[in-house]
Amino acid sequence: MPACQSFFTDHGDPFMPFPENTPTPDDLPSLSAADIAALPVELLAILQREIDERLKRDKAAKTRFDAGLAVRYATRATEERQAAGKDTGTVRFDDGDFTVVADLPKRVDWDQDRLADMVARISDAGDDPAEYVDLAYKVPERKYAAWPEAIRAGFEPARTVRPGTLKVEILALAADQ
Repeated sequence: MPACQSFFTDHGDPFMPFPENTPTPDDLPSLSAADIAALPVELLAILQREIDERLKRDKAAKTRFDAGLAVRYATRATEERQAAGKDTGTVRFDDGDFTVVADLPKRVDWDQDRLADMVARISDAGDDPAEYVDLAYKVPERKYAAWPEAIRAGFEPARTVRPGTLKVEILALAADQ
């Protein structure tokens, strides 16, 4: 029986830490993908769980940290933006020996129905709407799958399917299996 199996048999918990000389998430950047792939599945499951926990913790820390920066600098950034005569964008100001860069991006939403009306008016006037707006056609996959075969066949030449990124999750087997 391999050492890792006897370790888990003795401890009974597939998420108990491995003995000391096994890789940790901190070691992974120095290992090749092949080295990681060769690790016992039990260790892969532990590493996956530890990495997921770190990501959750780090995301929560980043959210809280960003909120703290906003509390500290939002008012000053707003004042600097107003002094520059702008509602959005980047401003720079000093805080002690540091320069703070505060960016408030512009988010623009367009009313799709009104845009469609404007595109029709431009086209009716004899102009090319593509000179003014970007037009994009999209077909949600759920709608495509619900179409009758005859309609799908007509659209098939315009459709390209590409695979996404493989995602693998390791789950412990249920005790009763």
